[in-house]
Amino acid sequence: MKDAKALKAGRQRGLVTPEGIALNLTVATRGARFGALALDLVIIGCLQIATTLLLVYLASGVFELDQKIVEKSAAGSALQLLAILWFAAMFLFRNAYFMFFELGPRGATWGKRAVGIRIASRDGGRLTSEMVLARNLLRDIELFLPVSIMLAASSGEMGLAGFAAACWFLVFALFPLFNRDSLRAGDLIAGTWVVEAPRQRLETVMSTTGAAHHGTSRETGAQYRFGERELAIYGEYELQTLERVLRENRHEALVAVHEAICRKIGWDPGSGDEYAFLEAYYAQLRARLEGGMRMGKRKADKWA
Repeated sequence: MKDAKALKAGRQRGLVTPEGIALNLTVATRGARFGALALDLVIIGCLQIATTLLLVYLASGVFELDQKIVEKSAAGSALQLLAILWFAAMFLFRNAYFMFFELGPRGATWGKRAVGIRIASRDGGRLTSEMVLARNLLRDIELFLPVSIMLAASSGEMGLAGFAAACWFLVFALFPLFNRDSLRAGDLIAGTWVVEAPRQRLETVMSTTGAAHHGTSRETGAQYRFGERELAIYGEYELQTLERVLRENRHEALVAVHEAICRKIGWDPGSGDEYAFLEAYYAQLRARLEGGMRMGKRKADKWA
C-alpha cells in the first residue's frame, strides 16, 4: 500500500490555470494509456467491420439490381459511390474518432473514459482544436506507420531497409517510456498530457451547510448572494474545480481562486473571508446547474 501511494505521489503535478486556480493533477500511468488505446482500437475495428458489412450488403443489392436492369452505368456508379464511402469511413474512423471525442467536454475517447483518464492542456487552459488536431495527426507516425512498416518488413518485401525504418518509427511509438510524464510525441508538440479523471457525478459532490446555501458567512455573518449574471459565467468543470479547492482547503489556493472569481464577476468583498465566499458561490452555482439539468440544459464549462 505504501509503495502504491509513493508511486502515485510521484505522478502528482501542480499547475495554475489562467484564472489563477491552483490544481493538483495525477499523470496517467503508461498501463492505463495503453489499455485505453487498446480499447479504442477494438472499438474502431468493430465500427469498421460493421460499416464494411453494411456497405457489402448494399453492394449485393446493387448487383441484384444490375441483373434486372438493362442500363449498367447506373449500377457501376452506385458501386463506385459505395467504394468511395468505404474509404472515407475507414479514414474517419482511424482519425476523426479520436478528435471528435477529445474535443468534447470530457476530453476523452470511450477507451479513456473506461479506464478513467483524459487529456488536458499542460498550461491549465482550455483544450483547443489545434492541440487535439496536432496530437492526433502524429498518431500516424507514432502508431500506424510503425505497424504497417513492420508488417511489410516481416513479409520480406522491404528487407533491411524496412527493419531500419521500423526501428526509426518505433522511437516515436516508445517515446512515452522515456519521459517522466509519459508524454507521446504528439503530447509534446500539442502541449497536452494525459491525466487521471476519476468518475464523479454532479449529484454526489461535496455537501454544504444551510448557511452556505443562503450565502451567510459563519465567521463574519456577511451575506453573499449571487445573481444570474454572476452564476452564469461558470459551468460544471469549474464547479468541480472549485469543489476540489474547497476540499483541499489550502490558503494560497483559496486566495487565488477568490481573487479570480471576484475579478470575473466584478465583486470586491475584501480579504479574510475567502472560504465562506467560495463556499457560498459553490453552493449557489451547484443549485443553478442542477436546476438547469432538470430542465434538460447542461453547461459543461465556462466556454459552453
